[in-house]
Amino acid sequence: MQGVSIIIVSFNAVADLERCLASLHAAPPATPHDIVVVDNGSTDTSAAVARKWADVRVVEVGSNVGFARANNIGIRESRGDAILLLNGDTIVPAGAIDGLIGELDRDPDVAIVGPRLIDAAGTAELSFGRMIGPLNELRQRRLAQRGDIDALTRHRHYPDWVSGACLLVRRADAEAVGGLDERFFMYTEDVDFCAAVRSRGRRVLFTPDVEVVHLRGRSAATAPGPTREAYVRSHLAFYEKHHPAWAPILRLYRRFLS
Repeated sequence: MQGVSIIIVSFNAVADLERCLASLHAAPPATPHDIVVVDNGSTDTSAAVARKWADVRVVEVGSNVGFARANNIGIRESRGDAILLLNGDTIVPAGAIDGLIGELDRDPDVAIVGPRLIDAAGTAELSFGRMIGPLNELRQRRLAQRGDIDALTRHRHYPDWVSGACLLVRRADAEAVGGLDERFFMYTEDVDFCAAVRSRGRRVLFTPDVEVVHLRGRSAATAPGPTREAYVRSHLAFYEKHHPAWAPILRLYRRFLS
C-alpha cells in the first residue's frame, strides 16, 4: 500500500477530536499518510484545535451536512490509495493502522477492513454484522444482549458490514461505488457502503488482531434529540432503498412509537 488518507469528520466534540489526533501523532503509522479533518459547522473550537498540527488539513464545511457527505468531501480532498474513515471519538493505538493496511496487502479480494472496537475499559463493541433487514436486526439485538460479545469479536471473518467508526477501504473500491450514499445523514451509511462494495464481488473483513478504542456517542450526546431523528430518517431511507416492501411497515411502526 503506497499511502493512506485518514478522514475524520467532527461536529462539536473538540475534546474527542484533540484526543484522537494526539493518538495519531503519538504513534503515527509507518505507511505514508495524510490526515483530513472535515468540520461539520462546529460551534466549538474543533477547527482551531485541529490546525495545531501542521500536517492536518482542515476542511470547514460551514454547516452540518451529515456524516456521509462530509466523509465524501474528505475523500475528495485526500490523496492516499487507501482511505481510513475514522470517528473523532476514537483513540488509535500504535501499529493499528499499519495492521489494517497489512490486511489489505495480504488479500487483493478484500476491499474493506474493520478492527475490533473496544471502549476505554476494554469492553468489546459488536461492530460488524449481517446486512440490515427485519430478521437480521432482531438477530443483531439478541447477539448484543447475550453478553458474549467478547467471544464473538475474537474471530476473524467476513461479515456483511463493519462499523464506519474505523473502516479502511481501498480508494479504487470507494470511488467505484461513488463514495458513501449521501441520503444517509447519520447512521446506516456504513452498512450501505459495505453493501455497495460487496455487490461488486469484493469482500469485507473483520479482524480481531487490530484493536481501536471507540468512546461511543460523545458527539451524538451533545444533541440527543436531533441525533435520534437522524437515526430514524436514515433507518427509513435504508429500508426504502434496500427493502422497499418493508418500508411502509417500518414507517407505521415508527409512527406508532412516536
